[in-house]
Amino acid sequence: MPDAEDPADERTTASELEAVLATLAYLLTRSQHHERQMTRAGITAARSDVYLLRALAEAEGSSRVGDLADRLMVKPSHVTRQIDRLQGQELVERTQDATDRRARQVELTTEGRAVLDRLKQANIIGLAGALDGVPAPDVAATVNVLRHLIHRYVQRVRTTMASEGEDRRADALPPQGC
Repeated sequence: MPDAEDPADERTTASELEAVLATLAYLLTRSQHHERQMTRAGITAARSDVYLLRALAEAEGSSRVGDLADRLMVKPSHVTRQIDRLQGQELVERTQDATDRRARQVELTTEGRAVLDRLKQANIIGLAGALDGVPAPDVAATVNVLRHLIHRYVQRVRTTMASEGEDRRADALPPQGC
């Protein structure tokens, strides 16, 4: 009968994963890299603005500011400021909510969708080069593990936020690819 896994082994694995993810996050979010990617995509958006554009794209239509804030786990006032910047670049537009005249809906413009597509393509080209020679089943397994990790991590963050009195939906996830 096999022995139970040693908790120390689980901590080592988590420690190794943390180190790898920290390095990957650093590489993917370096300021100069972000600026080059934005230049290639033809926009001047902050990194957090890109996550908002992705959230809007995944919504497949319009979204309320509060729903976007929930999804991105930030305060609505932060999303409102982002929307102001992006609207100034004509990447998003605000419309009146059909069910609540006091509320506003936000959606990507045609240009916003095109810019986001260019940005995604620039990112995909970079990742494809880095993944050259890695077997497709390994990439698929990595994607599945990372999706699971994101889901569990977001649940933990939302539970912590709820216990600290912040009102955020527990079922929303950040946009894929974040």
